[in-house]
Amino acid sequence: MAGSYLRLIKLSLLLLSVSMMPAAGATGSASQTLSGTISPVGRIVVPASATLTTSVTTFHPFTGSLMVNYEARTTAAGGGNITLSVSGDFTPSGGPSAASGALTYTCSGATLGVPCSGTQTASTSSQTPVLTLPASACTGGGGTCSGPDPNSVNLNFTLSDDPGYSTGTYSASITFTISAT
Repeated sequence: MAGSYLRLIKLSLLLLSVSMMPAAGATGSASQTLSGTISPVGRIVVPASATLTTSVTTFHPFTGSLMVNYEARTTAAGGGNITLSVSGDFTPSGGPSAASGALTYTCSGATLGVPCSGTQTASTSSQTPVLTLPASACTGGGGTCSGPDPNSVNLNFTLSDDPGYSTGTYSASITFTISAT
């Protein structure tokens, strides 16, 4: 009986060692589908402030320029635009008023899209055009995309200097909005 018990232990150890050996020639594979949605997008960057100046002191308009940098991607059926609005009129009161048409601008030198045409009157009640983006437009990378990254458009502002304005320093905030579809 002791001999059969030893054989059973030896057989159990042999089976255990065989079951722990790696299987010869076994391989496996799996596949996975990855997907992502690339959407239209726009990003805009402007300096924190711009100063309007005049070279003459006798009721000549104040002028100044502002470079607007942007990145965009539009769909084949879409397009986009950049607009401007005056967030609040000039402060303090007694000076120029964007609400009454004292602030105008022109657009030039767009590296992607079409800049606004003619003189635009900035508004406190609506958005006014700066740039129109075409369908299938994209920033940077060459090929069908524009070369520059970021793209840019220049705005030239004119602020009237009416003799009725009180003396002082006046400021107003403007907001740029970019949309892409």
